[in-house]
Amino acid sequence: MEKEYPQSAVVFRNVGQRYFPQTRVECHYSVTSAHQWSSRDWIGIFKVGWSSLREYHTYSWSLVPEGYTEGSDVDCCALFYAFYLPGPSTTEYHFVYVDKLGKVCGQSRAFTFCAPKPLDELETLIEERDEEDGDGEEEKDELLLVVPRAQLLQSELEERLREKAELQQAVLEARQEVEEERRSSTKAKEEWESERDKMKVEIHQLCQNLTRKCDALKKVEGKHKDVESTQEHLNSELSQLMGEKVQSQQQIKDFEDEVKVLTEREKETNVELERLKEILMKLSSQIKHDEEKRKLLQTEHQAALTEVRELQSRLDASERSAEGLRGELRALGVCQGRADTELHQSRLQVAQLGLQLSEEKLLLREERANWGLEREAFRSAAQADQQKVEELRIEVQRKEERLQEVTTKMEQPQAEFWSKSDINSADRRSDKKQRMLPALVDPVFSELTASIMW
Repeated sequence: MEKEYPQSAVVFRNVGQRYFPQTRVECHYSVTSAHQWSSRDWIGIFKVGWSSLREYHTYSWSLVPEGYTEGSDVDCCALFYAFYLPGPSTTEYHFVYVDKLGKVCGQSRAFTFCAPKPLDELETLIEERDEEDGDGEEEKDELLLVVPRAQLLQSELEERLREKAELQQAVLEARQEVEEERRSSTKAKEEWESERDKMKVEIHQLCQNLTRKCDALKKVEGKHKDVESTQEHLNSELSQLMGEKVQSQQQIKDFEDEVKVLTEREKETNVELERLKEILMKLSSQIKHDEEKRKLLQTEHQAALTEVRELQSRLDASERSAEGLRGELRALGVCQGRADTELHQSRLQVAQLGLQLSEEKLLLREERANWGLEREAFRSAAQADQQKVEELRIEVQRKEERLQEVTTKMEQPQAEFWSKSDINSADRRSDKKQRMLPALVDPVFSELTASIMW
């Protein structure tokens, strides 16, 4: 009788006490509702006392009939073919049901495999069934199964023949595989030897190339040190030139400040001339108004003449201040000439350094590019300064024209009181002053423009 375990989810049925290894073995079992069947469940034949699932002798996949629904009880059957069964012995075995997770769900009672005896014509199997009577009590019935001995021998013969054919086929395939493996190993060995020779040649070439590159690297390092020393020398010279450049720019700024001062003085002179113009206009209107009463107002006429003389003296003072401005402009011209000489020397030094820098143009390309950008910025600034100077020159010319107009208007009232000789001498002085002022101003502005453009 099969021993049943209350907690087993799978129960084995009709397990015999002895099986013949020459015939197919059928394993009947029942899957209860407590077990969730999977196609990866299997049944193995284990020796009694096994300790690991890897100790199975053979196994078969668990199959369920068609129409099976999960959670219901079902009777199943697994087949173990004679070729995979253990040989006859007194060792005890039993069936073990294992699910997909490797968990044991059921185990049958023990049985053995033995060889049939000549007088053994039948094999008896006992099937145990449970039935309930009307009072709720369980009754156990036993069913005997008889198998003919001739059927067992026929099955064994078929299994042996099939086993022999399979063994012959396996031997033939093994020989073919051995032959193919031998050929492939020979070919692989030849390829490996040729590849090894090539690798030796490549390694030798790489060693030579490495030696040459090491020598070249040492030479390059020596050249690099020379270039670094040359670059440091050039950087020091460049810093000196930059300092001289800053000094030149400072001098130019000083000149510009002086020009601004002169411009302010000129503006003050123009304001004074405007005031004198207004006074002369008032005098002219007064003289025209008092022309008919000249005899009665002789005393007032004398006072007017005195005031005109004072105005003439002021004009002379203005001319003297203009002479002082011309002297200052001459001094500025001398300073500008000195600055031009220094700038010319700086140009010569820069030209010499340019010849040296051309030899190292690959290493100092970035510095030259930055210097070019700065030079463009200085050029644009010089152009802006030149435009300002031109505007100042135009403004000076405009002031000169206005001064000439004022002088002309001043000479009109004087013509009625002064003698013709005095008027001619004043005309000559004014014409001389008008001719000399542009002659003195134009060279100074031309020199300032040339220095700013550089």
